[in-house]
Amino acid sequence: MITATDLKANFEDIKTLVNQGKAMEAFEKYYGDDVVMQENETPATVGKAANRARELDFFSKVTEFRAAELKAVAYGEDVIISEWFVDYTHSEWGKVTHDQVSVQRWKDGKVIHERFYYAA
Repeated sequence: MITATDLKANFEDIKTLVNQGKAMEAFEKYYGDDVVMQENETPATVGKAANRARELDFFSKVTEFRAAELKAVAYGEDVIISEWFVDYTHSEWGKVTHDQVSVQRWKDGKVIHERFYYAA
């Protein structure tokens, strides 16, 4: 089990990297090899390689990034729940502006499961 102090430090590092436009660096550093990621009710993507490809595809289609603002965060035993405001333009979806919640489950210092909730 990761300590609460380490969990908070890891999340702060992820937040900093995301806000510097280095989300993939955060992904490589903090996500486990068997990570499961899911957007709302869509089928989960399993494994770091598959999620890397999905993330790279997403970021390749972001034509303008305006904001990723952390609104709230809560820490539990090996879990982080965070609320974000995001604002960007996507080549396929157009302008995207919404709040989203991320639930991350951690093990051995790595994210092993992450699910995003937002209005579609």
